[in-house]
Amino acid sequence: MIRRPSLQRLATPAKRIAAGEGIVRRNPIWFGPAARRFARLGAASLEARRAWAEAELRRALAHAARTAYGRRVGGGSELASWPLLEPAAVRENPRDFVLGGRWALPAATGGTTGVPLQLWRSLRSVAVEQAALDHLLRAHGLDPRRARVAVLRGDDVKSIADRQAPFWIDAMGGRRRIYSSNHLAPDTVRAFARSLAEFAADYWWVYPTTLGSLLRLAARANEPLRAPLVFSSSELLSEELHRAAQRTLGGAVVDYYGQAERVAFAWCDAPGEWRFLPGYSHVELIPRGEDAAGALYEIVGTPLWNEAMPLVRYRTGDLVRLPAAPAPQALAEITLGVRAFPGVIGRDGDILVAPDGSQLTGIDHFHRGVEGIVRIQVAHLTPERVEIRVVPAEGFGAAQIARLEANSRAKLPPSMSIEVRVVETLERTALGKTPFVVRGPGVAKPAKGAA
Repeated sequence: MIRRPSLQRLATPAKRIAAGEGIVRRNPIWFGPAARRFARLGAASLEARRAWAEAELRRALAHAARTAYGRRVGGGSELASWPLLEPAAVRENPRDFVLGGRWALPAATGGTTGVPLQLWRSLRSVAVEQAALDHLLRAHGLDPRRARVAVLRGDDVKSIADRQAPFWIDAMGGRRRIYSSNHLAPDTVRAFARSLAEFAADYWWVYPTTLGSLLRLAARANEPLRAPLVFSSSELLSEELHRAAQRTLGGAVVDYYGQAERVAFAWCDAPGEWRFLPGYSHVELIPRGEDAAGALYEIVGTPLWNEAMPLVRYRTGDLVRLPAAPAPQALAEITLGVRAFPGVIGRDGDILVAPDGSQLTGIDHFHRGVEGIVRIQVAHLTPERVEIRVVPAEGFGAAQIARLEANSRAKLPPSMSIEVRVVETLERTALGKTPFVVRGPGVAKPAKGAA
């Protein structure tokens, strides 16, 4: 059986308990070999990287060929024998992509488009993900096992209605301070800034939206901020904000790109200079036309480590723009991390702006764990009014509405009302796309950079 509740219960506290880090995320059986592999490939030639990736790809394809999906499409040992994989196919029939008999951890994502997705991850892939993150931290002189980290992401540490400090909790034996970013506002920024100064983290782990809000609010309150390293992910970090954070905080800024499906991983520590991490996955850049600024390519990835759910040629929908169509050799250098590329475009975290100007993250968590949903759309109709539009599936009813409202209330302040509305269709743009967040007239949009 794939679903193992005992493992799921173990994985959740493992995020905050040092012992759990060693058991799951840094399990020596898988973590050590992966960490050494990333280090070796980082110093290897293009041909050495290519040879290793091709050998691992054959193993991944052999696993995938045994799934119901692999048997159906007749995928073989050559990547070209597999079709491009649409996310909708995984969403509609996730178990067609799962191998039975593997120890695995269930995972769920709301997705950036509001479409829920059920995933499974092998224990090895969980450890490899941690090894990839640690690889970036070690490159900046940190020991991730001992470093002190301030987390400014989508965590909820108490009711959003509670406006009295502290807005954080300590975990991992005092090495991790987890902040409630949705409490960050003009009247709370002093408490945030002084807590960060007192904690003196070795690095901050942030959502870019939260980082931008913190820089702006602290500047207006004349509260100094310093950080030796900022570790950013999950939303678009603009080059403007990247530079502003370096200038204001006086330290390095590392941004990384990935997905819940774990099909590609890239990072940058200088604005506009991104590299794929060799050894993480097999990356393809599929031509998607051109625009006025260059040639567009979609990132398509095949994980090399997740035996539990071996996705093949998964379409991320995320685009890379290159100044001109590169030769095959140059394209290989980009996908194998030898050559830098300008960055990922068309990927930005959808957030809401509260009536007092606070930027509220974690909107894609509204429907996590809620069954019976085909898709949702968050409509911010007025500064104080939010409507969650649900295209329902079988089984969606009063209990699911209550769960959806509770999830949403945990992210929004009392000044904002929430209404769940069942609909047949969702609002589309003039180009036929369905945005996850739509805004009414007069509703503020999130700021894109630091003041």
